[in-house]
Amino acid sequence: MKTDEKELIEGCLRNDRKSQKRLYDLYSPKMLGVCFRYTNSQEEAEDAMIEGFTNVFAHIGTYRFECTLENWIRKIMVNSALTHLRQNRKFQKISFEEIVVEEQDTTIIKPEEKFDAADIMKLVQKMPDGYKVVFNLFAVEGYSHKEIAEQLNISESTSKSQFFRARKWLMDRIKNE
Repeated sequence: MKTDEKELIEGCLRNDRKSQKRLYDLYSPKMLGVCFRYTNSQEEAEDAMIEGFTNVFAHIGTYRFECTLENWIRKIMVNSALTHLRQNRKFQKISFEEIVVEEQDTTIIKPEEKFDAADIMKLVQKMPDGYKVVFNLFAVEGYSHKEIAEQLNISESTSKSQFFRARKWLMDRIKNE
């Protein structure tokens, strides 16, 4: 770990406002993006991020240096965004359907149909909440279906099914763009 990062953490542990501001300034742009992937507006993302940073500062003493500080903060932000969605009734135990995962669509996007990351993220923002949450947790954050199931209180097969549907939804939109 960098000495500068260690000093920053120590400052936050002392409730030093300058250290907290530095940490916030350093990570808030990325963490706003993390929160925005799970919410439906900039305002909701900002609210979730602020709640997340409140948790970061309240629990920084539990950071054990087992992963990077950024990854530790990212996990808090994902949890904050999910909590925010639940509290605002936009995500009350997503109405997932229990179904067996269907065969995967092997459609490949042709090179002339190129989309950049920003275009794809705009489409992901338009997904139904259930699809968007599972898609982001699995494809973007790298959670396993087992971890997603535990986080959302659903079965692994439901997580897989929602990811499959999200992927199909996204492919359909890409083909129609």
